[in-house]
Amino acid sequence: MSDMITADLVDLDLSADTKEAAARALAERMAAQGRVTDLEGFLADVAAREAQMPTGLDGGIGIPHCRSTHVTEPTLAFGRSAAGIDFGAVDGPADLIFLIAAPAGADDAHLTILSSLARQLMNTEFTSALRAAPDTETAAALVRGDEVPSTAQAPEASSGEGAQGDASAEGVDSDADANAAASAAQGAASASQDTAAAPVAASAGAAAGTTAPAPGVTDQQGATPAPGATAPGERPFRIVAVTSCPTGIAHTYMAAESLENAGREAGVELVVETQGSAGFTRLDPAVIAAADGVIFAHDVPVRDKDRFAGKPTVDVGVKAGINRPAELITDVREKAARGERSAPAPAPGSTPVERAGDSTEGYGTKLRKWLMSGVSYMVPFVAAGGLLIALGFAIGGYKINKAPSVMDHFVWTQADSWGALLFQIGAVAFGFLVPVLAGYIAYGMADRPGLVPGFVGGAISLTINAGFLGGLAAGLIAGGVVLAIQKVRIPAPLRGIMPVVVIPLISSAIVGFLMFVVIGKPIATAQKGLTDWLNGLTGTNAVLLGALLGLMMCFDLGGPVNKVAYTFATAGIAVSNPSDSAMKIMAAVMAAGMVPPLAMALATTVRGKLFTPAERENGKAAWVLGASFISEGAIPFAAADPLRVIPSAMVGGALTGALSMAFGATLRAPHGGIFVVPLIGNPFPYLIAIAAGVCATTALVVLLKGMRKPAPEATATDPTANGAGTPKETQQPVAA
Repeated sequence: MSDMITADLVDLDLSADTKEAAARALAERMAAQGRVTDLEGFLADVAAREAQMPTGLDGGIGIPHCRSTHVTEPTLAFGRSAAGIDFGAVDGPADLIFLIAAPAGADDAHLTILSSLARQLMNTEFTSALRAAPDTETAAALVRGDEVPSTAQAPEASSGEGAQGDASAEGVDSDADANAAASAAQGAASASQDTAAAPVAASAGAAAGTTAPAPGVTDQQGATPAPGATAPGERPFRIVAVTSCPTGIAHTYMAAESLENAGREAGVELVVETQGSAGFTRLDPAVIAAADGVIFAHDVPVRDKDRFAGKPTVDVGVKAGINRPAELITDVREKAARGERSAPAPAPGSTPVERAGDSTEGYGTKLRKWLMSGVSYMVPFVAAGGLLIALGFAIGGYKINKAPSVMDHFVWTQADSWGALLFQIGAVAFGFLVPVLAGYIAYGMADRPGLVPGFVGGAISLTINAGFLGGLAAGLIAGGVVLAIQKVRIPAPLRGIMPVVVIPLISSAIVGFLMFVVIGKPIATAQKGLTDWLNGLTGTNAVLLGALLGLMMCFDLGGPVNKVAYTFATAGIAVSNPSDSAMKIMAAVMAAGMVPPLAMALATTVRGKLFTPAERENGKAAWVLGASFISEGAIPFAAADPLRVIPSAMVGGALTGALSMAFGATLRAPHGGIFVVPLIGNPFPYLIAIAAGVCATTALVVLLKGMRKPAPEATATDPTANGAGTPKETQQPVAA
């Protein structure tokens, strides 16, 4: 931290009487050192962060902080106020004020150091030493974790009531106190790096069944164990926690340190995942699975929150994690004792894919997630653009794509003008498909720095007619290039401009060169070959393709295989004038995707006794979901009885897909289900294809469930079924 705070950035006689004045006084010191380029702009960023949540903490601490484009390098300024300044803390004004300034693109190493400081602020010895520091050199050395300069002198008794009180309470002179605290601060700086990533277990005594003493307190014989302490021979209560705040610099790590300390004192095993600005390392899935409870102390959404589903959970703001950690630990233990649990995780594939998986995932799994990340962001553009284009054709006729621009010719009373307007808006939306796909594949790999080269590569793909395949390649290349650039060691003066100038410039240039000169032409040739193959599909080949796509749509009901089939179909119509074969494929895919939920809804209607009460309720909702082309409506049934439901759904989906292709039904809209029937070519045979698949799946499900032993109705007639019958049946092995 030697380059982040110096004696020139310390004010031990801060005379400001408001938090705004305090921030200005400390910011002026940063500006004088050339670390802030625009004082007013930086203060505006500080004020904006302060408006999100007060930065005062219990114990007389204020930590105004922000990330700002006006900061050249991560910087820390410290001020000590004799009168105290109100930063919104419950226990009163703050006398120790830390102004933390991070560049908009601060690198991980510097943000880790700032997080270390945030953890030190939870150490009372550290803060006591700061209150007792006699000069700016000593204070700066304490914050850095360096040895206190040997020339440091003991402060006068009048240096502040807090310093005098702390020195007398310890029963030692102030000089000894300052030196001891400096040593403790140095130790805390190194220890915090370990505790940030490793589980914080109770001390040896707690692990053996006794309560660990608080830091600095001598354990005494006969001391009464803290409430909730682990009894001898019992496994300690295990908690996983997540902390995060809008800036991700201070509160995130202070809450983590506070929870860890409280965990030690309570005799529980507690591990924290800090989702800060420096990124975050996901907890080991095994650690989460073994946890007895979860604490969320956050002011921004928890990333990958579904990992913690189904456990007793306490969900509070990040300041609660700082100010009352012991209470949160007690709350989560009480919830566990009462059996209160959060909702289970949603079915796989039902939510957008996050960019990074568990550390144990292979490259193939990560590649799938990166691709699905791009697809999940592309689908809304496909839906909006496709429906608008389809409506344009429905209103203006099939020659509407030849209409002049509505900027030059638009008549309010003519249907053709409205059709042309809808078509042209949809065409513009479709123009974003490939850039969005490429941009968010790169985002899935490299986070925000990947967006610019990804979008640029996707746009180039359109320019050279490389289409959908070019977008896939551009996204993967852009993400890989950014990851490679981020591994290069950069001089400190350039770190602030890396994410704003250097990474976008270099990565866009590299991706553009590769797309234009190296791989663009071969990909464009492959795209043309795929298009020609689709256009040439007729007869048996088309029917077989329809059956294959139907099988894929019903295999995992919204999962990766389903998404591959859907993406293949939407890629074909993602142009202003799609081919007839592409529209047939889109029709077959949507029809097959409607089959599973509609079939489950019909099965629960005709043979309700084969299903639990909860499944019969889900069946009512499945009517609407299936009619809307939401395959996930069948997931509750597939999850409860996969060996009967999924094969049955695949048979029906394959039949529907094959019949749709055989009937020659076409569809320009990528979504909408039964509500876009007017936009379907050959709509009546299309509906017959859907009905045939639904009936086939329903018949198979009823037949297979009717052969099951034991029958579900036996549980339903059990007098105890109302209390626990349904959950118990849901958890029984369904293959028996």
